[in-house]
Amino acid sequence: MSLSTALANHLRAVFFGGNWTSSNLKDQLSNVTLDVASVKVQECNTILALTYHISYYISGVLEVFKNKPLLIKDQYSYNYPNITTETEWQTMLDTVWTDVEILATSIEQLKEEQLWQDFTDAKYGSYYSNITGIIEHTHYHLGQISLLKKLIKNPS
Repeated sequence: MSLSTALANHLRAVFFGGNWTSSNLKDQLSNVTLDVASVKVQECNTILALTYHISYYISGVLEVFKNKPLLIKDQYSYNYPNITTETEWQTMLDTVWTDVEILATSIEQLKEEQLWQDFTDAKYGSYYSNITGIIEHTHYHLGQISLLKKLIKNPS
């Protein structure tokens, strides 16, 4: 198995399952309604905000794989749209799942030497560091989402 394929599989695993933690974003969000996703717990971000935040980076990195410029900025990563219906929430989730699969497929196409090249600019690191960063970032917020679900279900 190539390193590119391994990275793509690792990305898929945090979103769709099969990773070492036995937790993945799709399963964690499968039973989350918009009402639950919008609950504010103390000073924490909502599940909706975290989901958008994760997807913001996926879609931004995906643009680079489509030979477009890297336009995402950290300051906008929580500026999620006003989602008011369950249909809009489900559409947002469907977009995330689609974008992740497209990104994973794009990663699989990389030759190993490309993994070590600059990701648009040296200041952003390599393709490898951005791909592993996306995976680490998703695991981090996946843990937050899991805890938020428990706190929302059993507030005490």
